[in-house]
Amino acid sequence: MLIPLLSLVLIAVAITAIWWLPAYNLKRALERPFPPNYAKILRKNIPVYRKMHSDLQLQLKRLIKQFLHQKKFVGCDGLLVTDEVKVTIAANACLLLLNRPSRVYPDLRLILVYPSAFIVPRTEMGIGGVVTHANQTLSGESWSDGRVILAWDHVNKNIDDHVPGHNVVLHEFAHQLDSESGQPNGAPPMMTSAQYERWAAVLSREFSYLQSAVEHRLDSVIDYYGATNPAEFFAVATEAFFETPEALSDHHPELFGQLRAYYQVNPCEWQ
Repeated sequence: MLIPLLSLVLIAVAITAIWWLPAYNLKRALERPFPPNYAKILRKNIPVYRKMHSDLQLQLKRLIKQFLHQKKFVGCDGLLVTDEVKVTIAANACLLLLNRPSRVYPDLRLILVYPSAFIVPRTEMGIGGVVTHANQTLSGESWSDGRVILAWDHVNKNIDDHVPGHNVVLHEFAHQLDSESGQPNGAPPMMTSAQYERWAAVLSREFSYLQSAVEHRLDSVIDYYGATNPAEFFAVATEAFFETPEALSDHHPELFGQLRAYYQVNPCEWQ
C-alpha cells in the first residue's frame, strides 16, 4: 500500500505546483517596481497617460506588468521587439481594462509584430459557389486561437502621425474582448441580461445609422469600416471612444453612454 500512497502524494504535490507556481510567479512580477524606462515610454507614446488620475496610472502600470509577464511577443520579418514595442502595445491594450475586473486577455498567448503592413491569403466564395483566392494587406488582425498580429509602423503612426479616431491596437484588442463571449459578434461579456438588451438595442441602431451614412456618403465620426459587420462596428466604435471621445459623445450620445458603461472610464476627462 505504501507505493500507491506515495504515488498519490506525488500526484497531489505536482497538481499543487502546477496551480501554485504560475500564481506565485505572477505575484512576484506584479510586486516588482515599474521600470523607469517603461514609464518614460508611457509618457512619450501614450499621451492620455499624462492626463489620467494617479489611480488610473497605477492601474495601468499594474495591468501592463501582468500583460508583459503573461504574453509572448514575437518579431516577424526581421523586426526587433524592443521595450518600446512591448510597452506601447501593452499600454494601449490595457487601456481597455481599466476600472474593471479582468484576467487580462486570458485566452491570448502571442503578439506577432511585423515591421509594416503584412499580407495574408484569403479565400472567398462568391455567387454560384465560385471560390476565389486573393491576398489582403492588413495592419492588424485578431484571432480566437490566442494570437494578435500587428504592424509596428501602424502602431507607431498612432504616435508620430496621429489620425484621429484610429488606433490599430485598440481595434484588435476590442476584438479580443468581443471573442470572450464565445465568438466576435459585437457583444462582449456583460453582467446581466438587461445590460445585453440595452447594448443590443443601442448598437444595432447605431450600426444601421453607420450603414446608412456609408450608403449616402455622409460624414461620420465613426469609421466607415465599422459598417462591415457588428464585430467591426464594436471595434471601430471602441477606437472612436478612446481616440475622439468628445466628438463621439456629441454626435452619438447613446453609443458613448453604452461604451462608457462597459469600459468604466470617460476618456473625455483625458483630453
